[in-house]
Amino acid sequence: MSTIVPTSEEDPALAVVRFTSELAWADAGPEVAEPQVTRECIEAQDCMLSLRWLDLASLMLTSADLVVSRVSDKDLECIFTVICNLVTRASSLDEALEMAKLISAKVALQPNDRPALRLKILFNLYNLLENPYSRFFVYTKALDLAANGKVIENIIPSFKKIDSLLQEWNIGKVDQRDLFLTISNILKDNKSMAKDSFNFLNKYLATFSSEDEDSYATNETKEEAVRAIIEFVKSPDMFQCDLLDLPAVAQLEKDEKHALVYQLLKIFLTERLDAYVNFHTANSSLLKGYGLVHEDCMTKMRLITLVDLSSNDSGEVPYSVIKEALQIMEDEVEYWVVKAITSKLLDCKMNQMNQTVIVSRHVDRVFGPAQWRALQSKLGVWRANIANAISTIQANKITDEGVAGPGVKMR
Repeated sequence: MSTIVPTSEEDPALAVVRFTSELAWADAGPEVAEPQVTRECIEAQDCMLSLRWLDLASLMLTSADLVVSRVSDKDLECIFTVICNLVTRASSLDEALEMAKLISAKVALQPNDRPALRLKILFNLYNLLENPYSRFFVYTKALDLAANGKVIENIIPSFKKIDSLLQEWNIGKVDQRDLFLTISNILKDNKSMAKDSFNFLNKYLATFSSEDEDSYATNETKEEAVRAIIEFVKSPDMFQCDLLDLPAVAQLEKDEKHALVYQLLKIFLTERLDAYVNFHTANSSLLKGYGLVHEDCMTKMRLITLVDLSSNDSGEVPYSVIKEALQIMEDEVEYWVVKAITSKLLDCKMNQMNQTVIVSRHVDRVFGPAQWRALQSKLGVWRANIANAISTIQANKITDEGVAGPGVKMR
């Protein structure tokens, strides 16, 4: 197989044009091939002399496209490395962006053909760009390629850096919205990343403010809001979210088609097991339609109800109250308390003698303004207690020094 061999004088871009042109016309015979190769090299040289880098990129991509199936991975990477480097010669950031669009479109055109290599080429292009928005654009193309080429494992590590990347890109709300939804959709079929998918879907819905009613009152946004609700209800290990506070979700409360789904969310975030049981009795077909399993919902609501019982001021919950609220037998109470502890919903002790559960910490289902105020109040108390302790220590120190007198050391 032919291999690109750099020469001492020839520009790498011209070498790639010559290589791809010769390979593309190899089967036509020398009489046809040589004039065509010469013509393309002259055209490439003309682009370089007149600094028409976008035209050169287009010419090189056309030639490269003809030989993709005939070159090794190493040569293909080399060809596109040279093409990608053209963005560093661009006369302006706008020209570099246009070149990046041209290159990324060509690279992502056949996602099933060596997708991992194509993704590597896009990341190489990303790192060569100076303009933050150009980088963002190439990243979105890489997301599409990873999803369509089924190599999402190669791009998942970047999701952990999204917050810092967003600061670097400095993109608008609409672009952020599209990005969050794309990432959520990429992850939603991966069971091990269901919580990450939900978190990005939550970020997407959070980009809509109350002033954006026209933008979130769409069927697509409503469907995504419903998906978020169902994912939260279905998840066995998610017990806290802020969906109720989001305008894009709150609009469902008065929506004829989706009002019941919103009511279900409200039950899981603000009510107890008896409310869910009544809802299921009236809407069992709705739950089945969304793939929700009644027994799983009962389990989650029992844990949620136990947490809610634990939120009283005394922090002490009788076994009898738990038995009634969770609709269980008396000998099952401790099982559910232990289950709540292992689910990290409660820190508590069971007093079997007095048949009570003494709770020291519980998880709040929602963490809104009321919870922030409560936390602020606790921090204020702790701060005051620490200040008092410091004052007491200082006062005792002064007293001890006065008693000891000058020149006497306390041991």
